[in-house]
Amino acid sequence: MSTSYRQPGVVLTDHRFTVPLDHADPAGETIDLYARETVASDKAHQDLPWLVYLQGGPGHGANRFVGRQAWLGRALEEYRVLLLDQRGTGHSTPATRQTLPLRGGPAEQARYLSHFRADSIVRDCEYIRPALTGGAPWTVLGQSYGGFCTVTYLSLAPEGVDTAVITGGLPSLDAHADDVYRAAYPRIERKVSAHYARYPQDVERARTIADHLLDHDVVLPNGYRLTVEAFQSLGLMLGTADGSHRLHHLLEDAFVRTPAGPELSDAFQEAVQGLLSYAAYPLYALVHESAYGQDARPTAWAAERVRAEFPQFDAAKALAGDAPVLFTGETVHPWTFDADPALRPLRETADLLAHADWQPLYDPARLAANEVPVAAAVYHDDMYVDADSSLRTARAIRGLRTWVTDEFEHDGLRVGAPRVLDRLLALTRDEV
Repeated sequence: MSTSYRQPGVVLTDHRFTVPLDHADPAGETIDLYARETVASDKAHQDLPWLVYLQGGPGHGANRFVGRQAWLGRALEEYRVLLLDQRGTGHSTPATRQTLPLRGGPAEQARYLSHFRADSIVRDCEYIRPALTGGAPWTVLGQSYGGFCTVTYLSLAPEGVDTAVITGGLPSLDAHADDVYRAAYPRIERKVSAHYARYPQDVERARTIADHLLDHDVVLPNGYRLTVEAFQSLGLMLGTADGSHRLHHLLEDAFVRTPAGPELSDAFQEAVQGLLSYAAYPLYALVHESAYGQDARPTAWAAERVRAEFPQFDAAKALAGDAPVLFTGETVHPWTFDADPALRPLRETADLLAHADWQPLYDPARLAANEVPVAAAVYHDDMYVDADSSLRTARAIRGLRTWVTDEFEHDGLRVGAPRVLDRLLALTRDEV
């Protein structure tokens, strides 16, 4: 049963579906899927086309907007919007340290989570689409990882897509995880260099914090073990529009004087644990690298292995000389599951997934014959998604039109709304 209610300017309807865990076995086990329909109040009774939003991540539930915030306001001018909690996130049978033991041990958990990649998300969309649209294809808006899912959609079920819009999410069609991270670490280093150029005082601040962490066992209030590697991973912030500024404010008041000497302040620790904890989206850490699993080769903790090829990211070596401590970015490591109490019980499950074989998510031949109008925003120096790889993919998808810009970072859909969505929709309609 669907439940409808109102927020300022919109009518919301909660939808709950039952879908197969494994779409290759439709008569087998099922899971729950949740989505929130949003329509402008003055259009609630109109027969509008549908737009389904695929959130970035993986592992994040759909945005919880209030009213007509951000890009949603532009979309509601002409669409009925479906904000989908992808399987395992939000209200869609969540996959966490609390729920996964219902599956059994690590082997059973890993087997279960093998069905939580983009291909299954696309099959979920196709499973529920007829009940919502009456069978009509819908527009797909994919942000970041949602863009990866959109390319999978065009590979597996283009008949379900009327128009596709992608923001910061054109994946490489054939790169292994190792290739992805070999391209990523130099991009991250550029972002760190730009941050230190903007805030040169942060070079010494980061060195002081890193030195303290090498000499002290710091456990944050939530039980997170703050190692120097974990501290470096705060560089994840540098890929967003205001991330450099937020990182600067975080670093400037890290220490307080105490009777025992300088210590990391409670305020600093509270802020850091909120930034580092995966408690709200553990699925991200579990399946992140599997998004790059393409060629039946395990990802095998690719971010950790490839990092060893870039010794400039070794904080101890930087401190032994006069080099700056480099932050890192969107990477998940074995130590992540040791440091974070929300992930510790899932360490063995994560290792099994890291050594699983994965099938391709994209069909180059079908993409080369694509007939769906597609437009994609490619951010010139995107820290999270390699722009060169994105442009190669853009050339491989027939008819795809790109908007390459350095006006925005990876969160351009949020920061540039509604202009970003308006520009891309216009590109799909040959209006630009």
